[in-house]
Amino acid sequence: MSYGIEFVPGNVNVKQVVNYCKLAESKDIDFAWITNHYNNRHCYPTLAAIAMETDTLKMGPGIMNTFTDTPAAIASFMATLNEISDGRAVLGIGPGDLSTLPKLAIEPTKPVARLQEGVVQIRALLSGEEVKKTGDMEFFDYDGAKLTGVTLPGKKGIPIYIGAQGPKMLELAGTIGDGSLINASNPKDFEAAIPIIKKAQEAAGRKSHDVGAYTAMSIDQSEKKARNAAKIVAAFIAAGSPPPLLQRHGLDMNNVAKIKEALSRFDFKAVGGLVGDAEIDAFTIAGTPEIVKQKCDDLMAAGVTQIIFGSPLGPDMTNSIRLLGKYVV
Repeated sequence: MSYGIEFVPGNVNVKQVVNYCKLAESKDIDFAWITNHYNNRHCYPTLAAIAMETDTLKMGPGIMNTFTDTPAAIASFMATLNEISDGRAVLGIGPGDLSTLPKLAIEPTKPVARLQEGVVQIRALLSGEEVKKTGDMEFFDYDGAKLTGVTLPGKKGIPIYIGAQGPKMLELAGTIGDGSLINASNPKDFEAAIPIIKKAQEAAGRKSHDVGAYTAMSIDQSEKKARNAAKIVAAFIAAGSPPPLLQRHGLDMNNVAKIKEALSRFDFKAVGGLVGDAEIDAFTIAGTPEIVKQKCDDLMAAGVTQIIFGSPLGPDMTNSIRLLGKYVV
């Protein structure tokens, strides 16, 4: 079992993220995943800053996509980050945020096929290969592309984690990924997802796969404070979840519709009144250190091999990292 932590360089600045990562490293957390959203501080320089200020922490974008960044650009960055960090770079990559891409005038067509081609080309470039045109690729049929001015990672390569949610992406994660990053906090979701990954992994002949639970975490000595801090995150997840997922957790569809409507009005007071224990327990891990520890143990029992402590972490981020290090890791 390994542990990761997620930071969003939008509600905290880069220097704060670096300091939080240094604290996380001191608490034996293994990975730092930095979110990638066009409207926040960019994950690339943030990751470079983390690499310069840490010694053992693995780090990577959580997650990039091949709509806003090309495989060549991603490969170049990852090789650079791996050099700066002395071999600690990891890559989280996924299909792209299908709700954000249209805002950027990007049509999110064929996300699975596009991602698969992207990963193939990233691996080829990081191996030092000159990627030649084959006619077999629809999106990234490179014609003589090669990384020439970077330090290549060598035979070990850079681990690639696939951000996966639906069945097709979970299958792709098992087929081509060294690991997966699954946005979920509840064992029920992993009981559905892991068999799909394992079946594809076995068919592809891949020996290992690190199943990452990209949780929404909120920890505090006060259970009430921890759960209150998790309400808004639970609301956004519930509002963006498809009906089958809501049904899996037995949620009231009418209440979720009210949450969605209140969020559209930015009426967070109303949202706070609508989000109850059902939504919090379905989509977050929130509570005292003892409760959080038990829920993390439940995820391990479901087959998770990396638990990622994601936003909001808790009412006080520094205190939350210390509590996670003391009671959970």
